Amino acid sequence: MNINQDTICAIATAQGGAIGIIRVSGPKAIDHTAAIFRPIQDNLHFLKQKAYTLTFGKIVNEQGEEIDEVLVALYRAPHSYTGEDSTEIMCHGSSYILQQVMQLLIHQGCRAAMPGEYTQRAFLHGKMDLSQAEAVADLIASSSAATHRLAMNQMKGGFSNELKELRNQLLHITSLMELELDFSDHEELEFADRTELKELADQIEHVISKLTNSFNVGNVIKNGIPVAIIGETNAGKSTLLNALLHEEKAIVSDIHGTTRDVIEDTINIDGITFRFIDTAGIRQTTDTIENMGIERTYQQMAQADIILWIIDSTDTLVRLHEIREQVLQRCENAKLVLLFNKSDLVSDNVKEMLLQDVTDIHSEKLFISAKRQENLAELEKLLVSLAALPEITQNDIIVTNIRHYEALSRALDSIHRVQEGMDQGLSGDLVSEDLRQCIYELSDIVGEVTTDEVLGNIFEKFCVGK
Repeated sequence: MNINQDTICAIATAQGGAIGIIRVSGPKAIDHTAAIFRPIQDNLHFLKQKAYTLTFGKIVNEQGEEIDEVLVALYRAPHSYTGEDSTEIMCHGSSYILQQVMQLLIHQGCRAAMPGEYTQRAFLHGKMDLSQAEAVADLIASSSAATHRLAMNQMKGGFSNELKELRNQLLHITSLMELELDFSDHEELEFADRTELKELADQIEHVISKLTNSFNVGNVIKNGIPVAIIGETNAGKSTLLNALLHEEKAIVSDIHGTTRDVIEDTINIDGITFRFIDTAGIRQTTDTIENMGIERTYQQMAQADIILWIIDSTDTLVRLHEIREQVLQRCENAKLVLLFNKSDLVSDNVKEMLLQDVTDIHSEKLFISAKRQENLAELEKLLVSLAALPEITQNDIIVTNIRHYEALSRALDSIHRVQEGMDQGLSGDLVSEDLRQCIYELSDIVGEVTTDEVLGNIFEKFCVGK
């Protein structure tokens, strides 16, 4: 893979702040910055400035007009984020000022950076491996303490070190087996003790299995626990969603069948991200569009970890029985919570009758009033309890990236074939082939055998300026 020799520039901060930062990186980064920068101290020559220093001065255009007073940070290769000569120009946050500085840099010969190009250059210059580079994007997108800890651990190399240890063990096994093949005409020579190698393969399989299995938890932490809000029309599903989100996200109406498609949003409760999905009301209808919405409700139920079944406490029990079978058969793989809404409008006797009617349903049960926001704090505590996520520390290695999970799954298949081959007494050349495949998959995660196409798919998802 070739390292692009262009000098790039980009605005690295969001619009609207008091300060805006423009990053410049590449072989001409310092020269191009010096061409538009005038230090306040006349005797200070910017081109000879030491690395890791800040210089105060002003940005001027071709006519010598002052654009802004700025601070410029200078980094010299290879001791920078990208591994290249780099500068960071700290301006006032005006979008006009930032665009003027960008235009001046481009006029000097810079090119506007592509999304993720700074981190891609850092990877290509060996400043980080590919899994660490991907963690940069996860760190920027982190929205909870758990996602932050996982991204920090991965970015600092925790995951990479685990993979490195696995690869070293696999290479040790492979080298011994292939050494035997080189001396295959000497049957009395055996460099690889099969019992020892089998034990080592079992240890490697255990570690890869643990990493692969951690993806279920990692995916939930990263993307949020899916919570489907279901029930009959006008039971209060949209009202509950709005109350939990503290905003009018969903349309609330007395007209039956208002919600015809899924509405989705996330909130953070005690450091855990929940992804709430408001669904179309379940009922018998001849409306084609509404039936499509109900079918999507069933699809969301199948994907949810937690299902909140909203029941109108003021309605008759007959309608509850009408959808009971449809709901319960789709809740087998999720944790079910029965929420008796509008409970402020019914007596204690009615509440007792409602509970008696659902005693056979294995679920949590709670009386709420979404409109008056009664017992919503108890609902939030219940959700955290049902999430049952483990305590995450910065030392925990949990897989959150689907690319890593797929590579680990393929590596696990390979090591399983190695174990089977050893049990069946297969020749060393056949076992070595599966060992090499396992090494390849682990190497792919950290970017040692990756392709330009894979890199493009990864870094194009980054924000510009990172």
